[in-house]
Amino acid sequence: MLELKNIKKTFNAGTINEKVALKGVNLVLNDGDFVTVIGGNGAGKSTLLNAIAGVWRLDQGKILLDGQDVTAMPEYKRAKFLGRVFQDPMKGTAADMQIDENLAIAKMRGKRHTLRWGVKKADKKEFVEALKMLDLGLENRLTSKVGLLSGGQRQAVTLLMAAMNQPKLLLLDEHTAALDPKTAAKVLEITEKIVTEQKLTTLMITHNMKDAIKHGNRLIMMHEGRTIIDVSGEEKSKLTVEDLLEMFTKASGGEFTSDRAILS
Repeated sequence: MLELKNIKKTFNAGTINEKVALKGVNLVLNDGDFVTVIGGNGAGKSTLLNAIAGVWRLDQGKILLDGQDVTAMPEYKRAKFLGRVFQDPMKGTAADMQIDENLAIAKMRGKRHTLRWGVKKADKKEFVEALKMLDLGLENRLTSKVGLLSGGQRQAVTLLMAAMNQPKLLLLDEHTAALDPKTAAKVLEITEKIVTEQKLTTLMITHNMKDAIKHGNRLIMMHEGRTIIDVSGEEKSKLTVEDLLEMFTKASGGEFTSDRAILS
C-alpha cells in the first residue's frame, strides 16, 4: 500500500543550521499493516510522516501509494487518500462546530461539494452508531461544540473523522502524547479497534516503547534519519523493552538516550 524508495530530506542545506533528517529511507507497507514507529528526538519520525503527507518535497527518492507515484503531488491532493491525527488535540477538528458537523465534513472529504449544507438524517444515524463504538457517551452529544470536549474525547472524534472514508493510509503522529496516561490508553484502545475492524494500513509514531511493542503487527525503530530495526509477527509479539534496547545498541553502536521513551 505504501512504498518509500530511497527518500532523503535535508533542512537548511548549505547553512550552519543544516540538518539531514532522512538519509535514504526505504520502506514497504503491505495492505493492512499496522506499523508503529519509535526513535529518539531527531531520529526522523515526524519528518518521515510529513514527507508521506506531502507537507514538504523530498530532495530525492519516490513515494508510491497503492501503486501511484505521489512524490510530486501537493499535500491538499494527497489528503483525499490519507487520514491523519496530530499530536495536538486542537488540530484536525473545527472547535466552533458541532460534533455531527465535524463528522459530516470528514464524510465529504474527497467528494464533490455543492452549496447545500446540513447534516442529513441518515448521516446522523451513522454518526450515532460510530460514536457508540467509542464508549465515551458522545452519541448523546451530537450537537455539542467540539471545543467543549476533553482532549481525549477530541482525539477520539478526530480518529473517527480520519478513518471515516477508509483512507488508503492512516497516519498517527504521536496522537496520545498530549494526553494523561489513562486517557492515552483509552485512545489507543479505540485506535486498535478502528484499525483492526476497518483493516486500515496504518503508520503510528509513538514516543512510548511499551505502546510500540503492544500495538500493531510490525515495529520500526529510526535513528539519525534511517530505519535500523524492523520486526514483525511472532518476533514482535515476544519483544520486551529490554530486548528492544539491546537491539538498538547493536544496530546503532550506541545507547538509546530517550528516557521519555523508556520510562513512559
